[in-house]
Amino acid sequence: MFRWRRGGYLVALDVISVNLAFVLALFIRFDAIPAEYWQVYLTMFLPVTAIRVLSHYYFGLYRRAWRYASIQEAIAILAAVTVGTFLTGALHLFWFGAMLPRSIVVLDWFWCMAFVGGSRFLRRVWAIRSGNHQAEAGGSPLKRVLIVGAGDGGALTARELRNHYGAQVKVVGYIDDDPIKQNQTILGYPVLGTRSDLLQVAAEQQVDEIVISMPSVPRRVVRELVNLAQQTGRVVKILPGVYDLLEGNVTVSKIREVQIEDLLGRDPVIVDLEGMSAYLSNKVVLVTGAGGSIGSELCRQIAHFKPKTLLLLDFSENNLYDIEMELKAEASVSLVALVKDIQDGAAIDDVFQMYKPEVVFHAAAHKHVPLMEQNPEEAIKNNVYGTYQVARAAHTYGAKKFVLVSTDKAVNPTSVMGASKRIAEMIIQYLDSLSETSFVAVRFGNVLGSRGSVIPLFRKQIMAGGPVTVTHEKMIRYFMTIPEAVQLVLQAGALASKGEIFVLDMGEPVRIMDLAETLIRLSGFKPYTDIDIKVIGMRPGEKLFEELLTDEEGINATNHERIFVAKPAGLDVSLLQRTIADLEGRPGAALPADPPSTIAFIQRFIPEFRADAPKPAELEAAAAQER
Repeated sequence: MFRWRRGGYLVALDVISVNLAFVLALFIRFDAIPAEYWQVYLTMFLPVTAIRVLSHYYFGLYRRAWRYASIQEAIAILAAVTVGTFLTGALHLFWFGAMLPRSIVVLDWFWCMAFVGGSRFLRRVWAIRSGNHQAEAGGSPLKRVLIVGAGDGGALTARELRNHYGAQVKVVGYIDDDPIKQNQTILGYPVLGTRSDLLQVAAEQQVDEIVISMPSVPRRVVRELVNLAQQTGRVVKILPGVYDLLEGNVTVSKIREVQIEDLLGRDPVIVDLEGMSAYLSNKVVLVTGAGGSIGSELCRQIAHFKPKTLLLLDFSENNLYDIEMELKAEASVSLVALVKDIQDGAAIDDVFQMYKPEVVFHAAAHKHVPLMEQNPEEAIKNNVYGTYQVARAAHTYGAKKFVLVSTDKAVNPTSVMGASKRIAEMIIQYLDSLSETSFVAVRFGNVLGSRGSVIPLFRKQIMAGGPVTVTHEKMIRYFMTIPEAVQLVLQAGALASKGEIFVLDMGEPVRIMDLAETLIRLSGFKPYTDIDIKVIGMRPGEKLFEELLTDEEGINATNHERIFVAKPAGLDVSLLQRTIADLEGRPGAALPADPPSTIAFIQRFIPEFRADAPKPAELEAAAAQER
């Protein structure tokens, strides 16, 4: 009923407007209006009014929310009035056999535009003013918002904030480095200065919230802007993604809290979806470690490419159950959940013999550095022997591709976990030289949000009131998101030919101390005031910084601008042959059973590897922290 009442009000207003426009056109055209034009007006009053109203209805002038009017509504008014003028002119010609003087037609069109358009946009102006007055009189103070970026993203953000939260939000202006925009006004809001003025402007304008609306700038710039904005102590939010801007999705729902992912020192990885689809669609695909952080995301993304069958293999039945239930609810893909141990060669053979997977993603591994320092022989059994069993089965049963999920800790390893992954890389490189299967490995850095990574640990410590524990003030790490890591793994499978080790250009490393401080601020606290940061010393097996290549390795480019191929030093083929023969014939004797034999096993492959021999108490404390 309200809609019809509002529409009736607009129709009545238009009836008055179109007739007033014609009369005004006559008065402006003639000093004394001839009697025949009054006769024309009275004769054509009803049909002309009906045509005008019908034209307005056709172009939706009675169905629009005019308090949110924008350029689209202005175009609709222009089209409705112009078409109405053309039709009424044609009606005059048909009825009287002659056109009205062109000056009257033009004046009639002009005044119709003024009255019809003015009535609509006055509604918008009134809504904005009344909303602001209502908020100011209601006792609830307006939230004062400063927008960083006065380009398309910033202007759209200001419009959305004004349209949707006009009664609760006051945009105080913009910050932008473009000298041309300084001292200009955009949508009625001033450009108050450049990035260097941000702290001063935020204080002078008593800003409550800062919105970074620069969706097309590199991540490096976003990180700098967020760090600067956080120094103001105000709430910092962000408008993510240039694609949202291009697709017209810049709405208040897109403005969100800054996340750690926004602070990576590089742009996101863009992958070749078509290329990935070609080798995954309608194929039998096996993912080991399917219940883990990387493995489960691999399963989610592979499911989008419609494999013939997706095999989910994991030794943890609870994790496996979770990902199986999730995929059954969201993806129409044939799934087989397999509770298997990758060290069980007979069980792995049964899987390959029964299902004949064509593509294998090997993500099953022991990955927690302190735990593997405490249980080094288990790292070798799972990460080396388990990898060999799956890789051997892929070779024996003719899989097309085998992709090993590796780590930057495999480069010049100082931990047992890193050394075990480097040996696993050597094994698949050796098998690649013998097999029709394409064996490749993918190295990447720390994964944000994965189990055991630093971000969940920091968040848990912040929720407990602190302190946040950092192992060393100067420690730096490369970071990527879980979806990015998985996209890289999938892309590596598409690029795989023979035995490559793929590495990612991961941009600038992140200082862990900076990461801790940023996460505390993002949680709404002040570092060292609300939440303390405590340096506890490096854990066993840790390095101050991780590397993606050894000194002996170089890199070659691929057809992906962010992915490179490492060129490892020559393999000790005879050692690998002897090791594999021992693993096949007498694995119990070949595999280490204690820390000393584990170190000896590693040093056969990596002679420069040295054990720090930490004390048991140190190992237990580090393992507890990792958990």
